[in-house]
Amino acid sequence: MFRRNRKDDLNAYIFVGPFLILFVIFIVLPVIAAILLSFTYFNTIEAPKFIGLKNYINLFTQDDIFMLHVLPNTFKFALITGPGGYLLSFWLAWMLAQVAKNARSVFTLAIYSPSMTASVAMAVVWLVLFSGDRTGYLNSFLLKIGFINSPIQWTQDPSFLMPAMIIITLWNSMGVGFLAMLAGILNINPELYEAGYIDGIKNRLYEVYYITIPSMKPQMLFGAVMSIVGTFQAGAIGVQLSGSNPTPQYAGQLIINHIEDYGFIRYEMGYASAISVVLLIIVYSVSKFFWRLFGEGDE
Repeated sequence: MFRRNRKDDLNAYIFVGPFLILFVIFIVLPVIAAILLSFTYFNTIEAPKFIGLKNYINLFTQDDIFMLHVLPNTFKFALITGPGGYLLSFWLAWMLAQVAKNARSVFTLAIYSPSMTASVAMAVVWLVLFSGDRTGYLNSFLLKIGFINSPIQWTQDPSFLMPAMIIITLWNSMGVGFLAMLAGILNINPELYEAGYIDGIKNRLYEVYYITIPSMKPQMLFGAVMSIVGTFQAGAIGVQLSGSNPTPQYAGQLIINHIEDYGFIRYEMGYASAISVVLLIIVYSVSKFFWRLFGEGDE
């Protein structure tokens, strides 16, 4: 019995081993390196110089761009596209679960396909709609109905850049989280619904609240985590739409863009690493919130 357990453990390690090695190389080591570099001044030419907490102090006390534009923009963008995309994913998954299997497959592919598209390709598609001249679809339509007198620079005007980013990100938010929710809804035992109606459930809204959501908490948790990660990684869309980093008057500047600005344009890797660590803490904190909301208490 003892030898059999050791053989099972060995087989498990063999299967998990490649993933663990890749996880350590591409996830754990870069995170540790970023944390260490965040305490240094590093311009990629000279050797890193230890400066303690100076990068963090400068970030929160002297970096006006970060405090006045980047941080508010990031939270505004995340609070709209995160919960918005999450609720939209659940609502569409629930709606698709009500239709016939063949039609459901077609609609699922149609809804999921935008998330497989790279952000660069998305920007190209949406720039046709948001083009700032008279040939842009949106400008052309608004001029034709007399709503505007001259074309609007949708992706260069600070007033319209963030709304455009939010619309495109919501359109692209039906990723693997949406598929997990759809699978969770389809795998709920139908007898639970029958028992619920016997116990007094009166309509579909009560059915969703008392049976559907409690029965698919793992999928809801997975969808929430994927939504969080996707939201905080979606910073590229603002740069792609406006064509510049920083974006016009920092209207669409997010934490990801601020990291790229300092890391790959100014080559201040130590400072960029400090911003990355702050972003990591924000993502981890929000993920813990959803663990408490949808977790089973055995995390």
